[in-house]
Amino acid sequence: MTGTVVIAFPRSEAAATRVAAHLGAEVIHYRDGVFREVWAGSGRIVALMATGIVVRQIAPLLTDKWTDPAVVVVSPDLRFAVPLTGGHHGANALAHELAELGITPVITTATGVAGKEAVEQVAEETGCTVVNRDSTRAVNAAILDGDVPVFRVPGPGIVIAGPGVAFLVRAGEYAVGVGCRRGVERGEVQEAIGQALADAGITPAEVAVYATTDKKTHEKALIDAVAALSGNLVFLGPEAIGREESPSPSRASLIGVKGVAEPCALAVSGRKELVLEKKVYGRVTVAIAR
Repeated sequence: MTGTVVIAFPRSEAAATRVAAHLGAEVIHYRDGVFREVWAGSGRIVALMATGIVVRQIAPLLTDKWTDPAVVVVSPDLRFAVPLTGGHHGANALAHELAELGITPVITTATGVAGKEAVEQVAEETGCTVVNRDSTRAVNAAILDGDVPVFRVPGPGIVIAGPGVAFLVRAGEYAVGVGCRRGVERGEVQEAIGQALADAGITPAEVAVYATTDKKTHEKALIDAVAALSGNLVFLGPEAIGREESPSPSRASLIGVKGVAEPCALAVSGRKELVLEKKVYGRVTVAIAR
């Protein structure tokens, strides 16, 4: 999602124009269904109107805080800016941006009230994305209680982390799940991944993370191939893999999991959508999700 829109009633045209000029946004007059029209294509929505109107309009549209746009309600007199949804995902930052116009931000997220940065904010500032999104609740709670260390591992390296550790990787839209036969060569893995990305029309720069089963932690060819692509490789345990569907039949039950390429790609993806179902390239299997 990209872009910022300001939605307002015609009587608030002057205020909306001022806000839009400051944000580089487009002004759209309020009408029935307007939030639905702009929802998928907007990263940030500013609504100059009563909070109740906005709540009723966006409630049926909300699906996932990681993909929904940031919504900030601004009082028509430009006194207050209230992040309604997506506080950690751009709404708090948008409210503070509006403060430059003399509008008072009304922040309600716990870390925001405490003046501390949430995991999601750290990820945005460092150009990263959070792979294990379920971790953010525990990590943000820990941030409230004290300083949480940030460890940078430029690689090559291996990180073994528990569920209370947020794992950040470079920002990218896609996740690649990889399975391979024992004893595969590095060149085979690189060629397979490259072909899969080409088949899907994706460049390596658009990949946030590669994932496979933790049964492959000693598969040096796989590790080296991903490193050669300047990628981040995550090893997933059976519990993480088991939470995802494996749409295609798989022989992975032979190693104790219901699948590798597809469930691994889905497990570390943002939208949980397969864009390339698993394909077999020699001794390597690849699937891509976003």
